[in-house]
Amino acid sequence: MALNAPVGVSGDDRQKCAFTVPAKATNLNKHGAAIHLNRELMVGSMVVVRNKNGTQVSARVVAQLAAMQGANTYAIEFAEQDDRVKTFWGITFPSAENRGATAQAAEQSGIMRRKRSIASLRD
Repeated sequence: MALNAPVGVSGDDRQKCAFTVPAKATNLNKHGAAIHLNRELMVGSMVVVRNKNGTQVSARVVAQLAAMQGANTYAIEFAEQDDRVKTFWGITFPSAENRGATAQAAEQSGIMRRKRSIASLRD
């Protein structure tokens, strides 16, 4: 499931001009997101990202993912690891341990379905 959210982004662009613009965050994850905006940013620079509730967190621009006709997409990672970051997207992300258990359960379920399907073909 693709997760996205409207955000505000503030910082200094490639020309060192301060800006505050609305943006779209996609590929939300507990470490950051991809942000889509009409500003050129420097990889390695810091921005402030604001969610719909007004919570602000600092983030580092770690990569430019795309640039087409003034629309730029950047990967950002949160610079802080506090409670604001943990709840920033309003989503509870599964821990690595839970993801492993979930994947195992899904795989086991698929195996059982295939076994039942094969058994029904024999009958």
